[in-house]
Amino acid sequence: MAHGARRAALALVAALASVTVTAAVGAAELSAQEIVDRNVAARGGLEAWRKVDRMTWIGHLEGEHAPMGASPFVLHQARPNLTHFEVKAIGRPTLRVFDGLHGWKARPGRTDAPEVRAYTPQETLYASRSPGLQGPLIDYQARGSTVDLEQIDTIDGQRAYRLRVVLASGEVDRVWIDAASFLEVRYDRPSYGPKEANQTVSVFYRDYQDFEGLKLPATIETAAAPGQSPDRMTIERVAINPRLDRYAFAEPGQRGRHAPLARGSAEVGVARRPAPPTAPALPLPAEGRAAALPSPAANPQ
Repeated sequence: MAHGARRAALALVAALASVTVTAAVGAAELSAQEIVDRNVAARGGLEAWRKVDRMTWIGHLEGEHAPMGASPFVLHQARPNLTHFEVKAIGRPTLRVFDGLHGWKARPGRTDAPEVRAYTPQETLYASRSPGLQGPLIDYQARGSTVDLEQIDTIDGQRAYRLRVVLASGEVDRVWIDAASFLEVRYDRPSYGPKEANQTVSVFYRDYQDFEGLKLPATIETAAAPGQSPDRMTIERVAINPRLDRYAFAEPGQRGRHAPLARGSAEVGVARRPAPPTAPALPLPAEGRAAALPSPAANPQ
């Protein structure tokens, strides 16, 4: 009888293994293009994303770049890869701007004018190769990129397709797509730091929410270097195609004050996610002041 029970157990194990292998083979039968197509559909559809020229995120940042605790931020993005990102950390407000060719970092100076420094060559290269507000997969062919399926990995306990994305510049990135939801869960790209410190920047996407028909991660976490805390962005409000100040992507201080979204303009098309019970409501930026934050594609240095 024991022998019969053992035989039954072995048969069950074999059957389960067969089901697992069959499922894995079935998942791998999707081509890279089919995975991309399902990803684009899951994120809201190609036509919807092609209508997005500008986007603003408002939320708070925690981690290495917000040492005083949760700090409000605003991030403006515009095609193809323009960014205006301000972190209002207590005592250490920072601003980073990239106009598509040049970038600047600003912080409060000793006078009314901000202290402005140009991006380093490495920061400029990193920002210029950013995938922009739509990410690396939407319309990738039009940008001269190629995508290949490498294998199926496990991310946070879930199966994910690992895609190899080669940009027109030759940069090699990797994107992990959840095998169930077909949404991005991880994005790796080179940091372009000094040669001896050059490493991969890993960004993780979680808690997807619906913002005006587009699926966006409400939590974005950038893996940190050893000994540092990861940066975690929590997105609470999103504006699609908002009216932006003409100086939003210009060098800080170009007109004496760097003015951002006027009060009210950010309210146009703002979609809100339910705030956690413990999170205080963040006010919109005051009129006449700059507000912007770096995106996951912005240089983390």
